[in-house]
Amino acid sequence: MRTDDPVALDAWYAVETASELTAAPRATRLLGQDIVSQRRPDGTAWVRARAEDGTLGAPLPVRERYGCLWTTLGNPEREIVAIAEAEEADRRFVPCGWVRMRTSGPRVVENFLDMAHFPFVHTDILGAEPHTEVPAYACEIRRDVDEVWATNCTFFQPRIAATESAGDFVRLTYRVPSPFVVMLYRVCPSAPDRQDAIALFIQPMEETLCRAQAVMYLVDTTSTHTALLAFEQVIFLQDRIIVENQRPLRLPLEPRHEIPTRADKSSVVYRRWLKEKGLRFGTVGLP
Repeated sequence: MRTDDPVALDAWYAVETASELTAAPRATRLLGQDIVSQRRPDGTAWVRARAEDGTLGAPLPVRERYGCLWTTLGNPEREIVAIAEAEEADRRFVPCGWVRMRTSGPRVVENFLDMAHFPFVHTDILGAEPHTEVPAYACEIRRDVDEVWATNCTFFQPRIAATESAGDFVRLTYRVPSPFVVMLYRVCPSAPDRQDAIALFIQPMEETLCRAQAVMYLVDTTSTHTALLAFEQVIFLQDRIIVENQRPLRLPLEPRHEIPTRADKSSVVYRRWLKEKGLRFGTVGLP
């Protein structure tokens, strides 16, 4: 059943890969609602909600950005997140494909923000023993842009990028510009004055079912597309095992449900932000 949560409805969501959209209708779900997308003969795209009897509603708002087709079931007050790195012509654009997960969208965002699991889930890639401590970092809700940012994050990684084989401490910055979009910025090994940008676009199909696609904007002139894609997909598929086994599948917003540690600062701030917004879809704790 389609949600009546206005916070979830009034947001933009990536729902298809733009290059794969053709004249053949493609069906999926968003927030409990069946939707259909299609490419018109003039090249433009449309998305419509489909009722239980099969009839299609009026065209929904659409955008094509970052290799994806975006839509909304409500009336967003803001545009789709701006990614400045997408406008830099020398960057490699790497869409990593959709991964379907039996969990809630907010659980996926929280997992993306979590550095503590690196040594145990992404062993010898993003982390390794004995480097298991998460050094103190800053996390805040930036009220001027209404986003969550975690800065001054550092962590030892055995492979800091697809181009590297040696380990080092890396500096990371996390950004959550909307409840179902999360980003990571990391210093680029081959260009220390620039940062690679990795975004994760989450399509919440049901409260405990979603799919997501990572897209990367990288400063990398040596790696093959296959190598870049494989590096990110291995990480993503390792994460899927974790998020699908977390209980409850919906993200608790009340502190009493799960006890955080110092390393969970970004999760605590993200949950506080969602609670302030009043997001009910995919969460536990709000009426």
